[in-house]
Amino acid sequence: MSLITRFRPAPAPAEDATPKKAHPYLSAALTAGAALVVLLVLIVPNGVARHKVGVFMPGAFLRIPLEGLLGAAILIALPTRARRIAAVLLGLALGLFAVLRLVTLGFLYVLGRSFDAVLDWPLLGDGYNALTETNGRAVAMSAVVGAIVLAVVSISVLTLAVVRLARITAAYRVPATRTVTAVLAAWVAFALVGTQLFPSAPVASDTAARFVKSTALKVPAAIRDKKAFAAEARKDAFANTPPNQFLAGLRGKDVVVGVVESYGRSALEDPKMAAVVDPVLAAGTKDLAAAGYSAKSGFLTSSTFGGGSWLAHATFQSGLWIDNEQRYRQVVSSERLTLTNAFHRGGWHTVSVEPGNTEAWPESAFYGYDEDYDSRNLGYQGPRFGWSRMPDQYTLAQFQRNVYGKPNHAPLMAEITLTSSHQPWTATPKLIDWDAVGDGSVYGPMAKTGKSKSSLWKNPEKTQNAYATSIAYSVGALISWVEKYGDDNLVLIMFGDHQPVPVVSGPGASHDVPVTIVAHDKKVLDRIAGWGWQDGLKPSPQAPVWPMNAFRDKFFTAYMAPEEPSSATH
Repeated sequence: MSLITRFRPAPAPAEDATPKKAHPYLSAALTAGAALVVLLVLIVPNGVARHKVGVFMPGAFLRIPLEGLLGAAILIALPTRARRIAAVLLGLALGLFAVLRLVTLGFLYVLGRSFDAVLDWPLLGDGYNALTETNGRAVAMSAVVGAIVLAVVSISVLTLAVVRLARITAAYRVPATRTVTAVLAAWVAFALVGTQLFPSAPVASDTAARFVKSTALKVPAAIRDKKAFAAEARKDAFANTPPNQFLAGLRGKDVVVGVVESYGRSALEDPKMAAVVDPVLAAGTKDLAAAGYSAKSGFLTSSTFGGGSWLAHATFQSGLWIDNEQRYRQVVSSERLTLTNAFHRGGWHTVSVEPGNTEAWPESAFYGYDEDYDSRNLGYQGPRFGWSRMPDQYTLAQFQRNVYGKPNHAPLMAEITLTSSHQPWTATPKLIDWDAVGDGSVYGPMAKTGKSKSSLWKNPEKTQNAYATSIAYSVGALISWVEKYGDDNLVLIMFGDHQPVPVVSGPGASHDVPVTIVAHDKKVLDRIAGWGWQDGLKPSPQAPVWPMNAFRDKFFTAYMAPEEPSSATH
């Protein structure tokens, strides 16, 4: 043997050879874990978010992902260098997909709808602000940091998982090819039969592909919607109405719009929640009738669910369907005629009372308000109740003191947002004597009886009860104010902005909210006799249901025609 032969270096092992294993069981566990995490990301259906948390639903996970099979086939077929690059890119893409899926599942759980990757990014900032208001800045910042860490970890883990699986399938190319072929045949068979072991989750899964496709299609859809919505907003049959005809049927009346946060249909029709709310509505109907008031009620279908109150407000006021931030920004930067602006043009003094606002509200000019009240100038010196900065009774007392109670005031149109029924419903005040409200410091002991969000929300039944209690309080405060301070010229419009989150309203709940008009002058309600609304503060399940954007035009039509002006004084 020559020296050259003797000392010739041994050939390098093939790149795709199975790496030496420090421990065969550990290597197998890592490979199984990599396959499992990739599988779970690809097959989890959106429907899981609508079912009870913590309940294992095996049918939702017994699925074959087409995307995984195609990805494996590509990695098996590619040469070594291209396979490594493809594995990293596929892993990164799968990680980003996982992050979007987590956000979507969160939206489904909280807002009852999927995340729009084009239009919904601003809502993440709103969510942070809401969390800050309810749980403090430290908790909100911790949530943000946690979300970022989770996103980075998800992307990293999935990238490493795909790279490992690519290396293993290359090392065992023949059995991997046979396995992929067999499973693909099974996928085709299940697809042809349409087998499902979980609602809307077929065994032959293409969830990831459909999700990516729908996300990609939202970009051109958003562009088209922006143009179409702009054209729709410009068409307004009431835009050129002469000022002296605006709402002439309400001349001499004071119109107060009371928006009850999260007052949804579920509060009236879920038996356990209705048991809390119904007595307040029944007693309120009776007490208002004794005071000479009548009421008619129906339902509106809100443009939002579980949150996004400003979208519902804009829909109600503008007569346009505002269900995303793009449409909202478009309408508030336009000259669209709102309900408030119609009253303003007709000679009413217009006032907004928004106790949840903590800074200047630019949209006030769009709506047409002459005067704004918010948390900065309502003078509240008491404690907060969850998200709500002040009890609704205090808000109404300040409105009475500063606006409605002033002698000889001009005809008034006011919108008051009642925030005591805003989630998380951890603390709800109680009605007290109106003369005892003062600067709000009297509420101190009540706030101390509240529960933490974590302890309350662990039990859906307790959460529902707390929500119903807050609705009963908010509606009760508004009714009590009418009874004590309302006069013959008062017209009250009360409606909910949206349904509560799914944990309260339940899976598959509608977007419907109650709406009521209360008036002392029977002529006011005679004008809406054709609406089919029902007597009293509670609409029955058979009451008419309109889309919320239909209210403005129906209201204008009912009250534009003139009548003899009222001679009553304020």
